[in-house]
Amino acid sequence: MRERGLSVDHVTIFRWVQRYAPEINRRVRPHLKMSGTSYRIDETYVKVGKEWKYLYRAVGSAGDTIEFMLSAKRDVSAAKRFFKKLMRAEHRRLPFSISVDKNAAYPEAFSTSQDERIVPKDCKLPRVKHLNNVIEQDHRFIKKKVRASQCFKRFQTAERTLVGIAALHMIRKGQVNRLAGSDARGQATFVASLFGIAA
Repeated sequence: MRERGLSVDHVTIFRWVQRYAPEINRRVRPHLKMSGTSYRIDETYVKVGKEWKYLYRAVGSAGDTIEFMLSAKRDVSAAKRFFKKLMRAEHRRLPFSISVDKNAAYPEAFSTSQDERIVPKDCKLPRVKHLNNVIEQDHRFIKKKVRASQCFKRFQTAERTLVGIAALHMIRKGQVNRLAGSDARGQATFVASLFGIAA
């Protein structure tokens, strides 16, 4: 903004993030490459106010983000909600396996989701820690951006901001069709095109 001779308050930037981050996430989804059939699911901690919340994330075996969800709790109900959201993702193939950590909520949520035909019956749930290394590494980018924003005061604020961080992370990882992860100028043009404006 300074390069363009504009003076913008940080509150204005905050309002832009709250307004446009979910919209960027929604508009980028149809342009994403299809995921693989082997998923990795894990959750990481995000501080909201004085409490810790849980960011559920799913990536493919190659590290491509499939879905994410901020939850107030880390229990069977939250895991089931995430499975349901995961299976609605537009850019995913039906999973043959969903690797998770030792969180006790996953097996019950998984079997219930299979009974309710949310997750395919032939899908497996391996609970092998080293298989989740790819998602543990991918958490680092999200945590770095969360630390830079210091602390979220409200759940909705955190949710909207994280949606934007994750959406841009997918673009930078090269998940958009015919757009390289290293092409920063192309990415800026792509985001502008989502809103029908010139970059």
